[in-house]
Amino acid sequence: MIKIKTLLGFAIKFGFFCAILGALVVVGGYYYLKPGLPDVDQLRDIRLQTPLRIYSSDNKLIAEYGEKRRTPISHAEIPQQFIDAILAAEDSRFYNHLGVDVKGLARAAYQLVSTGRIQTGGSTITMQVAKNYFLTRERTFTRKFSEILLALQIEQELSKEEILELYVNKIFLGNRAYGIQAAANVYYGRNIDQLALAELAMIAGLPKAPSAYNPLANPTRAIERRNWILARMAGLGYVTQEEADSATEAPITATYHGSDIELYAPYVAEMVRNELQTTLGEQLYTDGFNAYTTLRSTDQAAANRAVVSGLINYDRRHGYRGPEKQLTPDESLESMLKTLRSTPVFSTLQPAVVLKVEQQTATLALRGGEEIALNWEGMSWARPYINVNSMGPKPKLATDILTVGDLVRVIDSEEGWQLTQIPEVQAALVALSPKNGAIRALVGGFNFSHSKFNRVTQGTRQPGSNFKPFVYTAALANGFTPATLINDAPVVFEDSSLESSWRPQNYSKKFYGPTRLREALYKSRNLVSIRILRRLGVKNALEFIERFGFPEDRLPQNLSLALGSADVKPLELVTAYAAFANQGYKIEPYLISRVEDIEGNRLQEAKPITVCQGCTYRPPSSEDPVDPSVENLTDLPIAERIVGEQEAYLITNIMQDVIKRGTGKKAKVLGRNDLAGKTGTTNDQKDAWFSGFNQEIVASVWVGFDQPKTLGRSEFGSSAALPIWIKYMEDALEGVPETPLIPPEGIVSVRIDPKSGLLAFPGQKDAVFEVFRKEDTPKQAAVAEAAANNTVNTEEIF
Repeated sequence: MIKIKTLLGFAIKFGFFCAILGALVVVGGYYYLKPGLPDVDQLRDIRLQTPLRIYSSDNKLIAEYGEKRRTPISHAEIPQQFIDAILAAEDSRFYNHLGVDVKGLARAAYQLVSTGRIQTGGSTITMQVAKNYFLTRERTFTRKFSEILLALQIEQELSKEEILELYVNKIFLGNRAYGIQAAANVYYGRNIDQLALAELAMIAGLPKAPSAYNPLANPTRAIERRNWILARMAGLGYVTQEEADSATEAPITATYHGSDIELYAPYVAEMVRNELQTTLGEQLYTDGFNAYTTLRSTDQAAANRAVVSGLINYDRRHGYRGPEKQLTPDESLESMLKTLRSTPVFSTLQPAVVLKVEQQTATLALRGGEEIALNWEGMSWARPYINVNSMGPKPKLATDILTVGDLVRVIDSEEGWQLTQIPEVQAALVALSPKNGAIRALVGGFNFSHSKFNRVTQGTRQPGSNFKPFVYTAALANGFTPATLINDAPVVFEDSSLESSWRPQNYSKKFYGPTRLREALYKSRNLVSIRILRRLGVKNALEFIERFGFPEDRLPQNLSLALGSADVKPLELVTAYAAFANQGYKIEPYLISRVEDIEGNRLQEAKPITVCQGCTYRPPSSEDPVDPSVENLTDLPIAERIVGEQEAYLITNIMQDVIKRGTGKKAKVLGRNDLAGKTGTTNDQKDAWFSGFNQEIVASVWVGFDQPKTLGRSEFGSSAALPIWIKYMEDALEGVPETPLIPPEGIVSVRIDPKSGLLAFPGQKDAVFEVFRKEDTPKQAAVAEAAANNTVNTEEIF
């Protein structure tokens, strides 16, 4: 008995000694580690690594750049059922402990002593916050002890709600998803507050092992983990057994959802990223910046459709080049589908493999394995391509076009499936507001994945006749009128700046004699344009044209300038055309309207040069008192006038005739009277253009090959570029009221003889109305006999 008491006393003393020793170790460890511990108060101002997001002007997501996909949320936004699920999975005593769960730690200590390493953590959610925000992931005693001390400090400094919010926004949950909101988006394509109980439990199971319990990579283990959590929730009273059983029966519904891109504008996204990279550096991808562009989502979507449709239609006009690849006919379907799945989708052009060919139908398989029927109407266009000017005979049977094993492209249209192919030709479209240069739509090529070269901003091409309005505007500013007669006749130039004698021609190879300036522009007469430029003088014309913003070093110093031999970018051209649309003012294009940080503070905001007639500019930083007598104050820079109001009206009025009766008359299909524009085609049809506008929007379209070669002898600006412009404008102008062109003061309209440009004689039946500056109105009337005999005074012709 005495021996038992002695042993018991010894045990008590030894236990007390161990407790004292343990306390000394803890205290000693605390003072040893404390100097190296971070300040817990940093958590209040923590900046989570969040990607850059780029939006349209109407808040449609265009792109997301950053390694980590994260969307932080507040504690109030966390569904209660998810809180219950994560506590059941990770820390059921979260609201009861002070940051450390003694039972869990005892289990971890036992593993450390018995195996030499910690196999399962005894970590509470608070300890995980300490580890995730401050510590490394190494499994050592020192790190674990630091984690415990930090957890105790965190519990003293932060509320449970703050700790939980930090936790759910930081944890890695697989597939680049950091935080529960990102995980909900990645796995279910919805926000966390829209998920069912089974889906919430699935996400709650991921922190322990994001790969091992991933519903995409390991569905069997994921469902086991989910069901264990549901059972725990029922056992803890968070849900009823019936709710848990129902959720347990739910199938896995997770599928991978990439960034929730709402608007396809990759060329724009890359422009924004490049611009911000220079000002924000590498933090651009981690600090959660939001960049808002000037794009209108409806305009951009219309531009995307117009470019794809226009290039496919061009491609069809020139024939079928055959399959992209020929798979072995006896190859297994699974092997063919594997090849299809590795073949990228470009725009709406889906890859498909031909399984069976009958008389005038074919059966094809898509990437997902579903079979489709391709009817004769969807492939009968496919005459064999020979070159841009010729095709083979019309097919009579499907076997003339397709063979089993062909890997081809198809489009799902309203008329059913259509055979198509990836165009070799390219295009660019850019549209902006003529009032302030805000870019409304921009497409730099057929497909960004297919070619990242941005033809709107990076490619320079000759504009051809699309450039003529600038020469004609210079003429109007130097005494010419819309009725000025210029002789359309053969001419040979010996120009020292040209390599040899130059014998320019009209496209038709014909000559039309005395021609009014108006008619020469809307019918795009080359010889008249050259004679106008010669009369003006190249130097004088260049000084005027450079006002529109064209780089001087890309403008030729000779008469070929009249035919558009300059090298221009589509963005430069559309910006210059804006001066016609806004009645003579120079604006600058811009794309980024504002940039905000993750908390919504504005870091930068555009102050575009704006057309504001009658306005007075007051800089935002001005401290001068406001003069009450000054009206229409604006803090936006005011656009400079570069073309006289009367000349701007006259050239626009003439360009309206391009659409009413000239090379752009296909645009009459839009049923509007406020449109103006000009076609353009370069030598050998290597480039096709159309630029057009009203007072609300201006847009330019270019079509051509990246390595310049002919588009085909039947292709022009009116056939290749104009249809794209029309299709875009059809949507962009929907619901936009017409804006009639109102003549400014000093412009008059009189009846003239169309042959001579003189005043019409009394009773002249073929007289036409023409607009003039009041001082330039013809003073002489045409002679009836001369008009009847179609003769003019050649002394008045340039």
